Amino acid sequence: MRPATMSDWHDAEQHVERAHAAFEAGQWSEAEAELRAALSRDPYQPEWHYNLGLTLDAAGRNDEAAASFREAWELGCESEPNPAMMVGVSLLRADKVRESLEWFERAGEASPDDPEVLVHRIDAHARLNEHEQAEVAFYMAQQIAPDYADAYAAMADSLLDRREFDRAIWCLRESARLDPDMPRVHARLAEAYAETGRHERARQLYLAELRQNPGDTDVILDLGALLVDMNRPAEAHEKFRRVLEIEPDHAGAHFELGELALAQEDQETALRQFDIVVRLDPNYAGARRRLAEALLRRNREGDGARARALLLADLRTHRAEPGRTHQDDLVDLGVLLLDAERADLAEPVFDEALARKPEDAELFHLRAVVRFRQGRLAEGITDARAAVERDAGCLAAMHNLALANLEDGRWLRARYWAQRARRVDPDDAGLRRLRLKLRVRAIAELVRWGWRVTVGRLSASVGR
Repeated sequence: MRPATMSDWHDAEQHVERAHAAFEAGQWSEAEAELRAALSRDPYQPEWHYNLGLTLDAAGRNDEAAASFREAWELGCESEPNPAMMVGVSLLRADKVRESLEWFERAGEASPDDPEVLVHRIDAHARLNEHEQAEVAFYMAQQIAPDYADAYAAMADSLLDRREFDRAIWCLRESARLDPDMPRVHARLAEAYAETGRHERARQLYLAELRQNPGDTDVILDLGALLVDMNRPAEAHEKFRRVLEIEPDHAGAHFELGELALAQEDQETALRQFDIVVRLDPNYAGARRRLAEALLRRNREGDGARARALLLADLRTHRAEPGRTHQDDLVDLGVLLLDAERADLAEPVFDEALARKPEDAELFHLRAVVRFRQGRLAEGITDARAAVERDAGCLAAMHNLALANLEDGRWLRARYWAQRARRVDPDDAGLRRLRLKLRVRAIAELVRWGWRVTVGRLSASVGR
């Protein structure tokens, strides 16, 4: 490469000035083009690489931003904030969490008194479920800056992940005290209060957040979900509609309206809303399953086939990335496959769920249902007994055990399970019908026994 001339330097400076103006105007592509033009004339300016990293970061191109910040760090950038930390932040945003920690370590060595580096370490460790290391980083940040509000907020997120809500509330309240303008602190406090059942306090905090940020659709959506939990569906409906007024294509608001309609047995509205969600974002969490559920409930011609197609698509997504499927979602998928008459596909789903939670009585019961429907009575009985062993009050499993034994001709065993279930719930309507069947069977057995005795006596008389 030829050495840069004074003319090159002058041209590069002009490109940098234009890049700054474009960046301030939010014109990321123009700013990037100007910075790359400057670097083509002089690629050894670390500050320009750093500014290119900021531009790419603003455009959401995290991997490229990390590369630019790394270049700035390698060239010895000194006049800008710690470039090693920005490499880590970009990698964190790109979900390269483990790699980001290596750069936060470098940043900590370069700036040992900077608590912000430790805040990012708290976040990274929490995302890796390394919560003990997150706490260590928090205490280190406290030693450097005891009143650093961001450290308390980051630690609160780790505690929320662990469902340690009271400690999270304390951290968030400290964060709000130290920095009343901390972004979304009231909303995060509301989330923690809602999880502990203090719904009215959570509602007030969401409203406080909305007074500061009235157009925050995430907060409005969370408030709507809370109102659903508080059994205030009309108010929840209004909040979800408010989100759509601000952002008509908000998939989350359409999804929540669908859930609300499904809970109110309004299948047509639920179908319409979930259909919109699937069209806006085919991979939106739970959308295909909820649309399938609404179709199965409506049960018109063609609904079953479409529901099965949606569930098969959901199953393919799960098989492609099994680790991303939450346990509750996995069980939900299995139940809907069962409802859609695809017991053959539901069984391996329940097998996987049981591998994750091998002592879950409900999962054994569900797999027993699959096997009973397939006519595999012995295996179904084994699973149903396993459910009762893990939950002595599992009424559905006892009911199925009674029915299976009755079908298998072991009516005394069936009566045992029916009586045991009756002790759990004497008023269950299904059990009353089952007991009637058992009484009829018992009477039939007595009649047959009496007939055999009579026939035997008559045969003896004839013989004499």
